[in-house]
Amino acid sequence: MNMDELKRFMTFKRKGEVIIPISVIKVNENFILAIYKGKKSPADILIRYRQRLRNGKWSNIRTPKHIHWTVDILIKMFQKERLTKQFLDELMKIWETEIHPLNVEERNKLDLGDLLNYDRETLKRFKELSKYGEYNVKFLLLLAKLLMLQEKTNYPEGRLFQNLLKKLKRGEDIFSILQTATLKKLK
Repeated sequence: MNMDELKRFMTFKRKGEVIIPISVIKVNENFILAIYKGKKSPADILIRYRQRLRNGKWSNIRTPKHIHWTVDILIKMFQKERLTKQFLDELMKIWETEIHPLNVEERNKLDLGDLLNYDRETLKRFKELSKYGEYNVKFLLLLAKLLMLQEKTNYPEGRLFQNLLKKLKRGEDIFSILQTATLKKLK
């Protein structure tokens, strides 16, 4: 599919309104990811994706959640703990040094290909993790960056993603990790 076809493929309707993506990327043969203008803040982004199903057809447009990402990381950690923790360290570094809240102009110019292209070395270093779980490292890295951008844009003081990374890295109990991933507070 060319870029116009990808944009049409990732366009959807919400309450009668046609929602056209700002940027789309075919991550690989199994995932297409898109971002849209959101409504939580002036520069908010919505993240959506389609996944090729086992029968070869494409899924409906899906909304990724922290819980999906977290479960996949847990599967990878069970298989390759040291390498997965190094990947979490890389994501923490990205959170702390590379990601900043978007303004409207930056959001409107955000190109998913550009966001991922400079991370070729990171992708190469963690490629082995793609053998485990549902998501490959390329999809996870891009999704993680978008979730970080979304959080820092909409909740500049928010630390959910950062806290989730820390809990995963420390190997906290599954209940605590999943509570954080489902955006629920522990009492």
